[in-house]
Amino acid sequence: MSGREGTTTHASIVDVAARAGVSVATVSRALRDHPHVANATRQRVQDAATALHYVADANASRLASGRSNTIGLVAPILTSWYTTEVIAGVEEVLQEAELDLLISTRRGAPDNHPVFGPNSSFRQRVDGMILVDVFFDTERSRDLVRTSTPAVVLGERLDQVASLSIDNHLGAEMATRHLLDLGHRRIGMIGGLALPGITSNVPESRTAGYESALAAARIRRDRALQVDGHFTIEGGRRAARQLLLGSQPPTAIFCMSDEMAFGVLQAARELGLSVPGDLSVIGFDDHTAAEAFGLSTIRQPVKEMGRIAARLMTDILGGHAAEAHHHPLGIALIARSSTAQLSVR
Repeated sequence: MSGREGTTTHASIVDVAARAGVSVATVSRALRDHPHVANATRQRVQDAATALHYVADANASRLASGRSNTIGLVAPILTSWYTTEVIAGVEEVLQEAELDLLISTRRGAPDNHPVFGPNSSFRQRVDGMILVDVFFDTERSRDLVRTSTPAVVLGERLDQVASLSIDNHLGAEMATRHLLDLGHRRIGMIGGLALPGITSNVPESRTAGYESALAAARIRRDRALQVDGHFTIEGGRRAARQLLLGSQPPTAIFCMSDEMAFGVLQAARELGLSVPGDLSVIGFDDHTAAEAFGLSTIRQPVKEMGRIAARLMTDILGGHAAEAHHHPLGIALIARSSTAQLSVR
């Protein structure tokens, strides 16, 4: 449409309504494919919009529908491989559904939580939330339900909302048992606490799985073989050096993450040790680089977790899924060249 002095003006929804001979509300419903609009009326509105080159205002449409068309994702830290893979999976599904993604971190005191804070603008800006490794106690789980914002929790099992997780205890047991089956009896573990200000039950569950496998093999737990690697490559390297330079070094090491296992491989190389000749190493995750390093690991479907969480959310928002349901995900032992039968020395 041309305005004065050669300027161009954009047709408004009022212009479309006038040309089609209907109300503004009918135009809005027709352009959103509302089921309660007659086919003839919908066609008339669409013809008017085409003739006037009308482009709907996305923000106005969102306000009119009461929906933001945005899904929020909360994670404790955004720079880890695990979180970026989850986000990649979430984004794949949301893009197909034409939904936006709003990301926030969760660290520090509960009162500062973007979900539970007293003035949670984050929660008010989204139609639903995907919470990655946030980890809830009983009271916080109830608070989550009371927010009335649909949520999918990734990383733990909750009975009150939709959740999905792997069995971390079983995964650590499988990794340790793999080393035991290869004849190793002095097996180190590199894991550790979560980052400061972040609550997580993953290290606890994986430690319990490691210790359970040793107990089943009647091997006494040795605290000196359990070292904190801070879930980083450098942390894994330092932890490995501490173990391997001790008076009774392990012949094998289980790492709670592949990134820490990469650090162990680096430390072994620095100390002139061969893997797996002198030292067997197994990780957890099946990082995208694990195959290139020949790293044995416990595979968890990280990107698929993100996809499933996003599909659950879109199903909940569409009224096609119950919110309170747990979805367990499978894991698998992937044996590569970093683990081998214990050499007789």
